[in-house]
Amino acid sequence: MERRIDTGTDQLLATLREGVLVITLNRPEARNTLSVELSTALRAMIKLAGEDAAVRAVLLTGAGKAFCAGGDVKGMGENRKTTLTPEERLADLKFRQMASTGAILALRKPTIAALPGPAVGAGLALALSCDIRIAATSAFVSTGYSRVALSGDYGIAWLLTRLVGTGRARELMFTNARLDAAGAERIGLVNRVVPDAELNEAAFAMARELAAGPAIALALMKDNLDLAPHVAYREAADQEAERMVMGQRTEDHKEAVRAFIAKRAPVFTGT
Repeated sequence: MERRIDTGTDQLLATLREGVLVITLNRPEARNTLSVELSTALRAMIKLAGEDAAVRAVLLTGAGKAFCAGGDVKGMGENRKTTLTPEERLADLKFRQMASTGAILALRKPTIAALPGPAVGAGLALALSCDIRIAATSAFVSTGYSRVALSGDYGIAWLLTRLVGTGRARELMFTNARLDAAGAERIGLVNRVVPDAELNEAAFAMARELAAGPAIALALMKDNLDLAPHVAYREAADQEAERMVMGQRTEDHKEAVRAFIAKRAPVFTGT
């Protein structure tokens, strides 16, 4: 059963089906660029995803032939006419970053980005903040910032460096290179490339599988994976051990053991 969620705007669509919150950026005529209205609604949906126990996985995608072409460049000139001081503008950007890409990273639920087309600038950052990226064959990625004489935001330098290393990240940021789906998969920016016509089905199938999984164990896995690049082996292994023991006390673990013995599929409840 599918439940449509009111986002407050037609620029963002959201449905909950089989534990998967599908969030669709819906400005296809503008390649799903991030207007103020769309960005505000998106931040609210990310917050809901973290708070609603019925949401067990998140699938973020774009309507039409784009994922998200980044910020609304046409609106940037208008934004400069606001009466905000530089300090106020900085505080506002910091809030928007942490409530969007920062909030996606903080979600303790699996997140998937499905790219039907270009992911550029802040749109690329949104995709990179998800756990897994699946791209249509015709999709491409580009940083886009130097083209508009800007240095980058929404954590894109950190996200890129973490995924592809400092050399690749610098090349992509400096040159605005347009990387097709196959190239993005080759360097690890996307996990999988599928034919355009199969993107929605493939992405939802993966999200549904993760939503049916052991929610507590997956959250603990995310904790381990987030920690791993930043600490020495001993600390990582010690914290893994702590979370392993936590997982052993869950009902989902007990159900998994019962299902293994009975040679049946487990039914996880997230407890």
